[in-house]
Amino acid sequence: MNIESMEPEARAAIEAADSIAALEDLRISWLGRKGRITGVLRTLGQLPPEDRKSVGQKANSVREAVEQLLTERTDHLKRAEADVALATEKVDVTLPGRRPTLGGEHLITRVNREIAEVFLGLGYEIADGPEVELDYFNFTALNTPPGHPARSTQDTFYVEGGDDLLLRTHTSPVQIRVMKERKPPLYVISPGRVFRRDTPDPSHMPVFHQVEGFAVDKGLTFADLRGTLEFFVHQIFGEKRRTRFRPHFFAFTEPSAEIDVSCHACDGKGCRFCGQEGWLEILGAGVIDPNVLREVGFDPEEYSGIAFGCGVERIAALKYGVDDIRNFLDSDMRFLEQFWRVS
Repeated sequence: MNIESMEPEARAAIEAADSIAALEDLRISWLGRKGRITGVLRTLGQLPPEDRKSVGQKANSVREAVEQLLTERTDHLKRAEADVALATEKVDVTLPGRRPTLGGEHLITRVNREIAEVFLGLGYEIADGPEVELDYFNFTALNTPPGHPARSTQDTFYVEGGDDLLLRTHTSPVQIRVMKERKPPLYVISPGRVFRRDTPDPSHMPVFHQVEGFAVDKGLTFADLRGTLEFFVHQIFGEKRRTRFRPHFFAFTEPSAEIDVSCHACDGKGCRFCGQEGWLEILGAGVIDPNVLREVGFDPEEYSGIAFGCGVERIAALKYGVDDIRNFLDSDMRFLEQFWRVS
């Protein structure tokens, strides 16, 4: 093997290389584990003792020269690539800038905030509670003991590890927690996520948002409830929307009612959107049952209370004419961008 010819041969090959990838191939063929110079160094032990030193020195000299040539050629090609990029990727600074795409507030977040702002303006405060709840707070303390038929209307997710642990089916447990910790007068709303074993369809989801509110004070009546909710409806839907209270049953209120608003699409005349009824249900409400007040240690002869609850997705759908609440969770930007507000 002629070591003297290796350096000129390597130099010619390296100078002819026109890409970084080609230089990498040359590095492997000359300096790799099976490269030509590495092969010479591995055969030194087979040479006569008097030749080993000179051959080894020459091989190391060639290796250093090849490494230097590869480094210089790599730097040259990188500079050339940078020059090409600068020449072909110029930016015309006189062109108008491109406005970056900005995100926006999700419609459910906005409506949730708008609902809260209405009640904060009335003197209510916001309270929060756990999403993983005890059966006692979710049902029993709300006048719904085991075996009560009202439990069947809220098909529940129970948490593994205990029969009394579940994902809350409404935010009403916060009502019990607040009343057990504090004394009247109390004016509180509790927004949050709730969970029910519902099959997703245009009007139902297994996970949705709810705002529950209650007030406990001396002398509160159904008239206070009605005035509060009519004010809420007008603030959210506009002064022209009418309300209708229908008798209903809830385990923790007596008397109870469901509240409808006149259909925005037909103004109460009847259309496909409202099922020809002219009305759309938005709230459940009532006067807090005396049994609930006794459970938290309040004397129902001294105090009375009102309570109400609404689904945020339903309010948003009715306010903005959305016919399928699943759209709120599908992450379709074409749908969501309709409701963004540019500040």
